[in-house]
Amino acid sequence: MPRRPASAPGRRLGLALATLTLLAGCANVHNVEVGAVPDDYRTRHPIVVAENETAIDVPVSASESRLTLSSRGRVEEFADRFRADRVDTIRVLVPYGSANEHAAEQVSRDVVRTLKRHHVESRQILVSPYSAVGDTGPTPIRIAYSTLVAKAGPCGLWPEDLSETTENKNYYNFGCATQNNLAAQIADPRDLLGPRGMDPSDAQRRTIVIDNYRNGKSTAAEAMDAESDYDW
Repeated sequence: MPRRPASAPGRRLGLALATLTLLAGCANVHNVEVGAVPDDYRTRHPIVVAENETAIDVPVSASESRLTLSSRGRVEEFADRFRADRVDTIRVLVPYGSANEHAAEQVSRDVVRTLKRHHVESRQILVSPYSAVGDTGPTPIRIAYSTLVAKAGPCGLWPEDLSETTENKNYYNFGCATQNNLAAQIADPRDLLGPRGMDPSDAQRRTIVIDNYRNGKSTAAEAMDAESDYDW
């Protein structure tokens, strides 16, 4: 028995259902977000690179004309730290207007000589005055330089009750000490901002490795005498 043709309202309903089905199939399910609250301690306690001033104060009495033995040792240690941080400029700030102004000027010259003896170049030393008008005590000479440091936020924050575990997430302070310890171990914080440039390849070593490969020999470097394989 031949089928009856569908009525006009039935055809429109069928087209509408087909359209909705196609649209549902094209939906982007990857936009569904779950876990909107971050539960990663690296997100709560990020390591950031910031500028920090490293400085020491060298007290100067009115009767001094050069560095004392203990102050000289501090300046020498600071010079070594400056070179290790690979900074371009070190500042020697000399007080003026204080009771020891003349003595501070004399001692500052000894500070500069000490820095030079410890391989700080003259072009890296910037001597400048700072106001200490009215000071009567041993107003210090400040030696300082600015550098980049890696650090995380302060620890010991407890904004939530530790007994509240209904969401099965770690507590707020979790991971803070680890992040701070990791930041303290970073030798050059610039490495967090971008990779270093690659050194040129060693053509001699490359030739040796290729020759060993062609001759069926091991291409690995020989182990050092101090290296242990733990084969006891």
